[in-house]
This record gives sequence, structure tokens and C-alpha cells, in this order.
Amino acid sequence: MSRSLFHPSRWFHTGRRKWLRECFSFSTAAMAAAAGAGAFEEMLRVVEACAVRIRWRLRPGSKRRLLNDILFLCTGLRPVVLVDYGGKMPQLQENLCSLLHDARQETSMLNPLRVMVINDMLYLIHVKGLAEHASPKERSQRQLAFVDLEKSCCELLTNIEANDTVLELVSIQDRFSAKFPVEAAVDVPVIRPGIAKQMSGLPERTIDAECTDNHVDNRTLLVVDLSSFLETAQITLPSLNGWLLNYPVTYLFRNGSDEAAIQNLSKHSLHIYRVYVCGSCQSGAKQSEEELMSFSVPCGLSTKRHEEPWAKSFIARMNEKLRRCSQVWTSMRLEVKVFHSQSQVIVL
Repeated sequence: MSRSLFHPSRWFHTGRRKWLRECFSFSTAAMAAAAGAGAFEEMLRVVEACAVRIRWRLRPGSKRRLLNDILFLCTGLRPVVLVDYGGKMPQLQENLCSLLHDARQETSMLNPLRVMVINDMLYLIHVKGLAEHASPKERSQRQLAFVDLEKSCCELLTNIEANDTVLELVSIQDRFSAKFPVEAAVDVPVIRPGIAKQMSGLPERTIDAECTDNHVDNRTLLVVDLSSFLETAQITLPSLNGWLLNYPVTYLFRNGSDEAAIQNLSKHSLHIYRVYVCGSCQSGAKQSEEELMSFSVPCGLSTKRHEEPWAKSFIARMNEKLRRCSQVWTSMRLEVKVFHSQSQVIVL
């Protein structure tokens, strides 16, 4: 730095004001970023403390995945995560609802989160994130890649408009869009502590929650049961999950075709894509790399690995999401490994 900056004559002249403004602008920007990261860090401390308070005994690995998933949702990296922290329904659902219910008393950052149920699968969702993910505008800007497991694992679907399973998926996407309209996906106020403390446990039944509700004072309203979306559908839940969990390549197959789909897929080696993000959310700690998601693609459809058109599009979208929350996440890394398929270890 120039010595003239500290010369007494410069310090007391009008240039001092400009210099102070520049220094103040720089420091406030840095403080704002630090404050943003600190808010997320405090949110995770609240969640961890509430898990202890409700006596949810999670293994260290499961607890870490839970905290990471909540952070991924609240920072906009994912709209939906599949809950697989151990435990069985309905206890797993009760634990998750109790955790969110208690933690929302202390941090409003968790207000957009809900517990979604589809058949026997449990998800954590961000209401606004899912609304944007399901919106017709978002879907029109993102060209999905599909593999029809009932026919061939060696090529992507090209005539999408003529595929009945794809058309059914689009119909279900429209139902999600109607259920979670973007214009109504606003943050819900924190539950009033006076009411919340009077509730000693989960009600016996759960009801569907409207995203526009502005007076959430009951744990039942944290649950969104969308099992009805697949009651008459032929498309399978794993196929729906491909889109719902934001995978760039979706496997398609219909009810009753599970065995055929697994056999077709088991004939091919797979590339396992693992997405890692590097964050610095914890004060004084080294930057940590966390697994954001993983998905598979037949090797024959991913010979160029990172350079496939669908992969490049996916990486660009994820990097844009990272930039929106740069105070928490600093970088992303995509790892690709080969998995030699065996039918007995493939789960769809």
C-alpha cells in the first residue's frame, strides 16, 4: 500500500472522506457475507440442539446428512431431498416433524421447509424451491434426458412427445405446479411459541398442507401427503424421483416392469456421478467438502463423462445456484466412477 495514503496532509484533506468511504464499503461487504454465513451456521446449531432435545438418536453419519440436506435446501442447491437417515415410518416422519416444529421456534430460516410423503417415501422439501422447480417456465428452460428402461439402455429418448410414460410424467409435473404455485410460495411466519408449547405430541392423523397458509400453528401442517398423485398413474415412483430430485438423466419404467427394468440396466456398466460442494459455513474451521447428490448413467450414454451435453447443462445450472449463495458455498466438483452392474445390487 502506498505510503502517501498515510501522509498527514492527505489524512486531513478532503480525500480522507473518499478513502474512508472505500474502506467502509469493502468492510461492510465482507461483514455482510460473514453475517450471511453466520446465520446459516446458527440455524444448523439450532437444528442439532433440537434433535438432542426431542431425543432423536441419530448416528453421526446420519446426523451429518440431515444437517447437510437442510443446508442444501435452505441455500437453494436442492428443492427436494429424499430422507434416508435410518428409522422406519411412521416414527421417522414423527421425528422429522417434531424437529422442524421445535427448530422453527428459534429460526425463521426453516419456515419454507415441509415434510412430503408419497406412498412409503419421505422427503424434505423447500416450498419455494419446489415451486420454481415444478413451474412451467423452469421446465421449458431445461431439457430433460430420459432413458426408457423397458426398451433400451443404450440411447436417450428422442421422440419424447410420443412416449406415454413421459406424457404421464408431464401430467404429474403439472399437478405439482398447481399444488405449489410460484406466486404463493412465500415464507411462513414462525409458529407462535405460546401455542406450540401446548402441543405435547403429533396428532394421530396428518392432513395435507396448503403452501399459502399464513397461520401454521399445528405440526400436521408441516406434512404434505401427495400419495394421491400416483394412485392411478402407471409411472413408477423411482421414475418420478429422477425429476423430483433434480437428476439430469431420468430412468423411465411403468408399474409391473420393475424386474425387466432392473435386468435391462444390469446388462450395462454404469457411470456413477457424485456431486460435491465445498463450503466454509463453520467459523474457524477448514473448508469442508460435502456430497450434494449422486446419480447413475449407463456408460454407453456417458462416454464423454463431463462433456456430455446434458452434463454440461447440469453443471452450468448447479454453478449458477452456487453463485446465488456464495457466502456459504465456494465451489463444486463432479466425480465420475465406473460401476460394473450386477442385478442383485441395483435398486430402483
